Amino acid sequence: MATLGLLMLQTRFPRPMGDVGNPSTFAFEVRRRVVHGATPARVVRGRDAAQLQPFVDAARELVAQGCGAISTSCGFLALWQRELQAALSVPVWTSSLLQLAGQRALGRRCGVITIEATSLGPAHFEGVGADPATPVEGITPGSALHRTLMQDLPGLDVAEAQQQVLDAAQRLRLRHPEIDTLVLECTNLPPYASALRAATGLQVLDVVTMLNQRMAALRSRR
Repeated sequence: MATLGLLMLQTRFPRPMGDVGNPSTFAFEVRRRVVHGATPARVVRGRDAAQLQPFVDAARELVAQGCGAISTSCGFLALWQRELQAALSVPVWTSSLLQLAGQRALGRRCGVITIEATSLGPAHFEGVGADPATPVEGITPGSALHRTLMQDLPGLDVAEAQQQVLDAAQRLRLRHPEIDTLVLECTNLPPYASALRAATGLQVLDVVTMLNQRMAALRSRR
């Protein structure tokens, strides 16, 4: 059975079930490797190409240990999708944003919920072959969830976090009522996906839906 290698940011915030960092989230084998110095703020807000090599090095170590695919714990690494894939001999799936192009080809109208809308730009979408004009809505800046994830705080108010995700979806749909699919950029938001589906009735995609699907396809080819 194929093993997924997961490049983890250096964090201490809680990771409830559904978060890629929670050992119970996936039914398949996952080997995680922390990329030291890769803090949430640095990765989300940074564009320095020097950030790439530590991820390449960590990914190569995971491949050497037998991992058959590589993913990450931050959707903003879509910025380096092409570079990471070029450096590795196994499939690389940096971000849930990789699902956008396929959904658009199916005629779906997608919107993205991100941890920080001001930091998610055209280069992230272009990195995964997605439309840079895809509608985006962020978690409220300065909210408890935003502070926990961006400042890497040790406490998480799960109820407040879920409400932040629901509120972001509502704001996005008010601006773009045509949306029929929500894609969660942030790998820490899948714990709230079920509540989001129930509240909106929309298709909700995230890093967990992507990895479950792609790992199943990878295993079927072996």
